[in-house]
Amino acid sequence: MSLPDIVWYTWGRMELFDGPKHLFWRVFIYPVFPSLQRYIGQIPWVRQYGPPGRQRWLLGSLAPGRTAEELLDHLVSQGFKNHFIAWQDDGQVASVRKLVGYRYQYHIRIFADGEVRGHYEYTPEARPFAHLKEIDQEERRSELLEFLGYYVIPRNSPLNITPSFA
Repeated sequence: MSLPDIVWYTWGRMELFDGPKHLFWRVFIYPVFPSLQRYIGQIPWVRQYGPPGRQRWLLGSLAPGRTAEELLDHLVSQGFKNHFIAWQDDGQVASVRKLVGYRYQYHIRIFADGEVRGHYEYTPEARPFAHLKEIDQEERRSELLEFLGYYVIPRNSPLNITPSFA
């Protein structure tokens, strides 16, 4: 793949202002986000469900005999990648995302107790404030369970329920 092909592949699905936004994130936000994450998360309007807590959209639990590492390998084989620009929920051991163009992503979290949660949303790079406020976040349960395959046993959970802060 030549350099022009790589540039087109990366930037070809972006709209007019998405390219400069992407560059801004790569140069200024990605390098400092891990250090600033805990401070940003303490702003009251930013993170309304924690800590402690977990985001809504429970999908299920790891199937018996399956490990978080096996599930991660499976998800990586389907195009998911590490998502370090994401909050760390209580008990979380992994966070991965699969981009849908530049503006949207499937986001899956795996927890130490085997629980798996996920949703479909704006990427933080494309719509940072909409992402923070969970605007237009969707369950997309059937699509996410298809990605997870036999690695997860689905759990029936009420739609859009935020877990308690026990």
